[in-house]
Amino acid sequence: MANRTNLTRRQFLRNSALLTGGLALTSVLPRSVWGAATDAIRVGVIGCGGRGTDAAKNCVDSSKGVQIVALADTFKDRLDAVKKRFNVPENRCFVGLDAYKAVLALADVNLVILATPPGFRPLHFAAAIAAGKNVFMEKPVAVCSAGIKMVLDASQKAAEKKLGVVAGTQRRHQAHYVEAMKRIHGGDIGTIVSAQCYWNQGGLWVKKREAGQSDVEWQLRNWLYFTWLSGDHICEQHVHNIDVVNWAFNTLPDSVHSLGGRQFRKGEEYGNIFDHFGTEFIYPGDVRTLSTCRQIEGLDFNASERIVGTKGVANLDSSKASITGAKPWKFEGQATDPYVQEHTDLIASIRSGTPLNEGQRIAESTLCAIMARESAYSMRQFNRNWFNAKCDLNLLPPADLKMTDAKPVAAVAVPGKYQLAGWVTEAPKKKQGKKK
Repeated sequence: MANRTNLTRRQFLRNSALLTGGLALTSVLPRSVWGAATDAIRVGVIGCGGRGTDAAKNCVDSSKGVQIVALADTFKDRLDAVKKRFNVPENRCFVGLDAYKAVLALADVNLVILATPPGFRPLHFAAAIAAGKNVFMEKPVAVCSAGIKMVLDASQKAAEKKLGVVAGTQRRHQAHYVEAMKRIHGGDIGTIVSAQCYWNQGGLWVKKREAGQSDVEWQLRNWLYFTWLSGDHICEQHVHNIDVVNWAFNTLPDSVHSLGGRQFRKGEEYGNIFDHFGTEFIYPGDVRTLSTCRQIEGLDFNASERIVGTKGVANLDSSKASITGAKPWKFEGQATDPYVQEHTDLIASIRSGTPLNEGQRIAESTLCAIMARESAYSMRQFNRNWFNAKCDLNLLPPADLKMTDAKPVAAVAVPGKYQLAGWVTEAPKKKQGKKK
């Protein structure tokens, strides 16, 4: 996705990381594993926007024997630019809302990149696993509880079929994050007593509605700003940081309580999402953490995590990692490009016969982001067990969705008035009068 300087967010973070060290494509997995195999990896790209295009290039750069052989996108103009870049023949390029089915039907495609707007991710992921394809999918992997259930089910089926699944949470593959987590889990900061995580930034690109565009076309081209497509920016972006905190704790929060609002981006072009959130995640043992994210033009940038223990503090971001306290440490190893590394690790695992499967993990972190959003929308505090069992939120696109369809924009959530799916408010009990 491009911001106002025409840099993608991925390029911005990559450049920040490379300022602190040289670029290397050394795998987190042993070099002997991936260096020995040359099995052909034939990739189909489903979603040819900026994110899909970058992921395709990262995949090709990651390992030998990788080729982009098929493309699918809702819009022909997005697909055509990628077709030229990777020299994909016309008869292997497919356009339309159901174009992904044509790519999945190609027998020679053994890996697919899923990079459409996240609202479609559960449907596409389930179909890819059913078709027997290895998967790289961008985060988040759903925007509602119904989608999370689909992703968890498909992840289990991927494990049974021995298919590789890696998500776009690149920090899990970044050398300084991996090393820092080894130290955190090894006790270098003691017992975790709190944590903070942030994705606070300025504005992103926005596309105003053009004359003649249907509701569906306009929303798809401006997908960031509609909850049914992006999950709101707490899911679409901040899931990275939430995932890191889950990684540090090695578990999920028990409950969540959020606030948020829409004070600065109020125009029609900004759809129905909020521009800021603040969340308290409560982990087992009543360990409380703070999460904040915002997209407000003209303010500073902070995408980072801070893990606080009884013996020290770990500070992490896209370019560096350090620990202060009883066992001080600073990462001084060789930096890697995490956007390439995640593909290197996926392909290495497929070729070694021990495929990675990150499906459940990213589904769980995405679930945390969805819970935080729903808590902010409704001003309700609830626990994860209730959300899993009772929340029946379903924002999945209908199977028969057409580009020409009318799709009115859902109202912006008003905290205190928004009805959380599945929530039942108990009627106040009548006071008992005194017996005479």
